[in-house]
Amino acid sequence: MKNLILNTWNIVMEHEHNPLKYIGDIQARHMLLQILAWMWCVIFAMSTGSITVFGVSAIAHSLLIAGVAGTVATFEVARTQPNQFISLGRGMNGEHE
Repeated sequence: MKNLILNTWNIVMEHEHNPLKYIGDIQARHMLLQILAWMWCVIFAMSTGSITVFGVSAIAHSLLIAGVAGTVATFEVARTQPNQFISLGRGMNGEHE
C-alpha cells in the first residue's frame, strides 16, 4: 500500500516521473503544474458547491506555490551567482554600507 501511494504521488506530482518530463524547459513544467493545481482547486470547489472552499484552497495553493518558487529561485541564484548575496551582510570594515 505504501508503494502504491508513493508511486501515485510521483506520477502526479514529480515532473521527473510524469509525462511533463518530456518538456525540456523546467519553467514551463512548473507553470503547467501550477495551472493543473488551480484547475483541481476549481473542480474541488465546484464539486462541493462552495465558493468558500475554493477561496481557502486557492489561497493555500498560492502560498505553497509561491514558497516553492521562491525557494527554487533563491537556490538557483545561489548556485549561478553566489556574489549577489554578499551585499546582504556587513561591509568590509564591519559596518553597514
